[in-house]
Amino acid sequence: MRRHELTEREWKVVEPHTLGRLGTGRDNRLFVNAVLYRVRTGVAWRDLPERFGPWNTAARRFRRWAQAGVWEALFQAVQEPDYAWVLIDSTTAKAHKAAAGPKKSTPAAEALGRSRGGFCTKVHAVVDALGNGLHLVLTPGQAADSPQLPVLLAALPESPGAVVADKAYDTNAVLDTLAQQQAEAVIPPKATRLDQRGYDDNLYADRNKVERFFGRLKEARGFATRYEKTASSFLAVAHLLAALDWMR
Repeated sequence: MRRHELTEREWKVVEPHTLGRLGTGRDNRLFVNAVLYRVRTGVAWRDLPERFGPWNTAARRFRRWAQAGVWEALFQAVQEPDYAWVLIDSTTAKAHKAAAGPKKSTPAAEALGRSRGGFCTKVHAVVDALGNGLHLVLTPGQAADSPQLPVLLAALPESPGAVVADKAYDTNAVLDTLAQQQAEAVIPPKATRLDQRGYDDNLYADRNKVERFFGRLKEARGFATRYEKTASSFLAVAHLLAALDWMR
């Protein structure tokens, strides 16, 4: 096995979720390894090593699988979540000039925007009590965090016992959402709040797990910097990495 490629254990998990007939398994594995090589090293498609075959074939196939939801299905299939509590946060991925977006779309439609860090995409995530990814959402870089909390929680099959997040999520809308789900709000109040409600300090200290989740994904250059033109392709990159993170 070469560096940046699937182990035997990982391939046994990934194989049932690949497209095509069972007899094409070797080709599927070679293709997934090509995608992993590109995502982890950050090289352009045309710079893939020759052992992976024609680069344009791999690029088209990756986009086709992204549109078919293959990478997201894999991400969901490997999950064995602990819903005792969940943690929510976001991170930004600076957009490379190659990620300018397709001509027939707009930056906003492809989750591209400008924040203090420049042209970027914001990745919102909810992770379980053990720090494993459960759901991911993309927005333009300048988008606020708190409106995405209800979206992230709505994607979960059951309500968590508590939700841990930082002060950026201390809004009335967020607190109302958590009250409706009967989930404890482990969110420090902003200094401007008249009602400085209490929260579980010990549980809040666990918030580093979502930060560490992002840190593991950002070890891949193709996630730390966005090279994909479309939001669906960049989200596919995130889903693949998050799925492999479950297998670590």
